[in-house]
Amino acid sequence: QAQLEEIGGGLVQTGGSLILSCAVSDRTFSRHTLGWFRQAPGKEREFVAACSWGNFSYYEDSVKGRFTISRDNAKAKVYLQMTSLSPEDTAVYYCNAASSEWSDSAAAGDLWGQGTQVTVSS
Repeated sequence: QAQLEEIGGGLVQTGGSLILSCAVSDRTFSRHTLGWFRQAPGKEREFVAACSWGNFSYYEDSVKGRFTISRDNAKAKVYLQMTSLSPEDTAVYYCNAASSEWSDSAAAGDLWGQGTQVTVSS
């Protein structure tokens, strides 16, 4: 069951850029750490980036320097700006809202979006 709403996925060539957006309707969860995960074909879900309510952000090493996470607390939205995309970034990207104000990993009580497909071609 989708609990968050992601938009912005699509098809892009290597080196291109995309911006993902996620709306967090639940007022309580919107004040928690928000982030992005992804799942590539044949792979398990992996952490991509996260940002706390106080704008402390952290990234997976493979995307650091290329991706930027940001949030608009007034609008209860979180964004993922992706640049220098490569085929290795091809995956379904999922928005995540942590079950607590601060979190450094996914948990059972988190909220999730249904996912948005990002495909990077050569």
